[in-house]
Amino acid sequence: MKKRILALALALTMVFALCACGEKQTAADTKTVTVTVVHGDGSTKDFTVKTDKELLGEALTDEKLIEGENGPYGLFVKTVDGETVDDANQEWWCLTKGGESVETGVDSTPVEDGATYEWTLMVGY
Repeated sequence: MKKRILALALALTMVFALCACGEKQTAADTKTVTVTVVHGDGSTKDFTVKTDKELLGEALTDEKLIEGENGPYGLFVKTVDGETVDDANQEWWCLTKGGESVETGVDSTPVEDGATYEWTLMVGY
């Protein structure tokens, strides 16, 4: 009887240890970024995004914050936070990081833990 109780206790200890290791790995892989959206009317809205994705496009698409069309240069973002650009008015979404231009497309921009990304509705090509 003692052997069964000891074996059960050992098995439970191993299960809890494995669960704890898995949680630590997930937490270490999670990055947190801030996304500020500047809408066409000048209003702003901030979002905190927690993700384990490596690329910003995946993270923001998963959060349903952005939508767009895939093209030869990657994802062309047409909608951010529910606001869709109007091509007839030459509107487009500009992505910046910490107020500086981003030289990559959203789907090839790495997620940097603690960074602030901005989406600003622009008018005119």
